[in-house]
Amino acid sequence: MDSKVQIFSGNASKSLAKAIASSYGTELGKLSFLNFSDGEFQPSFEETVRGSNVFLVQSTMPPSENLMELLLAIDAAKRASAKNIIAVIPYFGWARQDRKDKPRVPIGAKMVANLLSAAGATRIMTMDLHADQIQGFFEFPVDHLYASTIFVPYIKNLKLDNLTIASPDMGGSKRANTYAKHLNCEMVICYKHREKANQVDEIKVIGNIEGKNIILIDDMIDTAGTLTKAADMLFDNGAISVRAFCTHPILSGKAIERIGKSKIKELVITDTIPINNTSNKITVLSVADLFANVIKNIHDYKSISSHFII
Repeated sequence: MDSKVQIFSGNASKSLAKAIASSYGTELGKLSFLNFSDGEFQPSFEETVRGSNVFLVQSTMPPSENLMELLLAIDAAKRASAKNIIAVIPYFGWARQDRKDKPRVPIGAKMVANLLSAAGATRIMTMDLHADQIQGFFEFPVDHLYASTIFVPYIKNLKLDNLTIASPDMGGSKRANTYAKHLNCEMVICYKHREKANQVDEIKVIGNIEGKNIILIDDMIDTAGTLTKAADMLFDNGAISVRAFCTHPILSGKAIERIGKSKIKELVITDTIPINNTSNKITVLSVADLFANVIKNIHDYKSISSHFII
C-alpha cells in the first residue's frame, strides 16, 4: 500500500504551502504552534502522520525562529512515526556561508545541513542554492530545483531584440552563462569591488552592452545595492533596457526604495520568500506548481528531470 502524502507548513511559508497543496490536489495539513510567554514555541500535528510521506514547507530566512520551527516540526513528525520526512525549503537560509572566506568563521550552510539531518529529515527539496556544492553537505537525497524553469518561458515571451544576459558579479557568471546558452544570446559580466558586506564601492562591465536589452540574473536580491548599481551602470553605458530576474526576494533594508529609484525596468522574482512591500516594477511568479509537480513525481517514484530547464 502506497504511503499517503501530507503537506504541512511553518508560519513563514504558509501562503506558498497552501498554493502547493492546492496545486497538488490536497488540503494543507493541520500543524499548530503553542507559544509560551518567553518566546519558546512547540509545534503539534493535529492529525495523524503515521506511515505518511510528510512534506514540511518552510523557507529558512531570518529570523532564526523559521529554521527552529522547521527543525522542531521535523522532530515531531519523526516521533509521530512518519515514514518519510521531506523538508521543502524554497529558500535555504545561511547558504551564503558555504565556505570559510576568512579565518575563524563558521560554515553556516554545513551546520544547517547537520541540524536538518539530526532532526530527522530524510530528503531535502530546495530551489536555487547560493552555491551548488551545498548539496554535498547532505548524506541523503537533495532535489535542487531551478527558477529558470519558470524564468526562461517568461523571458522568451518578452520577445526582446538584442537580448543579452548579464551577471551582476563574477560569482554568478556560471548561472548567467547557462541562461545565455539556453536562450542563444550573448552574456556580459559585471565586476564589483566591495569593501564590506552589503556595500558595493565600484562596479564595471566586461562585454558589449551598446544597444542591448539586458537581463540581469541572480539567485537572490538582498539590499539591492549590487543589482541597482549594476543596472544603472549598464543603462548609462548604452543599454536600451535593464530587467532583473532574482529567485529569492530577501529585500532587506532600503531595497524597495533603491529599486524604485533605479534604472531597472522590471524586477521579476518568485514567491520562495513572502514579501509585504512591493512596487509597480516588481513581478512575482509562483513556484507552487513546480514544487507540487515534483512532490507528485517523488511520491510516484518518477523522474523529475523533465522539470529542469537549466
